Amino acid sequence: MSLKNLNPQFGVMLLFIIAAGIIRVVLGADASMSPIAMFTPVGAMALFGGASFSQKWKSYAFPLLTLFLSDVILMQVFQKEWASGLLYKGWIWNYASFVLIVLIGQVMIKKISVLNVGMAAIAAALVHFLVSNFGVWASGSTDITTNLPFTRDFAGLLKCYALGLPFMKYTLVGNLIYSTIFFGSFALVKQRMRFAQ
Repeated sequence: MSLKNLNPQFGVMLLFIIAAGIIRVVLGADASMSPIAMFTPVGAMALFGGASFSQKWKSYAFPLLTLFLSDVILMQVFQKEWASGLLYKGWIWNYASFVLIVLIGQVMIKKISVLNVGMAAIAAALVHFLVSNFGVWASGSTDITTNLPFTRDFAGLLKCYALGLPFMKYTLVGNLIYSTIFFGSFALVKQRMRFAQ
């Protein structure tokens, strides 16, 4: 097979999927639920998928499949105490946030630039914070400071968001760093492929 027949997008994306899943499992294996567990490439991969694939179903399938497989490993092997069935309470909200992050990649990164990728990474962290923490509260999940479910009122929702702020910081930093790596690596691969032709 010649270099002309290789699809750099698919190869790079496949490497990103494998790396994203491994990094997410390694960081999330600590059952203490440390905020550092949010420093993963899954959000950046969702942005990259949204911005890169002409077949839209692939841009949703790759990050959601990576998220699902790593969630199953985390919940069934490393964090059984947080599992609710196969996954965890409120998982649908977390997945909805990643669907929106792919959409952000499709809408905000029509042209790859530092500004577009940076703004999309910030927007992705904010959307993930708002949607996933709402899901934590709405699903009746446990307040990690009291080991009781969050109260089903506005005060409970605000407390859930307040407790989620340290996690958002790592999500944002992860989005910015991994987006730089993903989009930068892809640009380098495309450049090398052009020179090889």
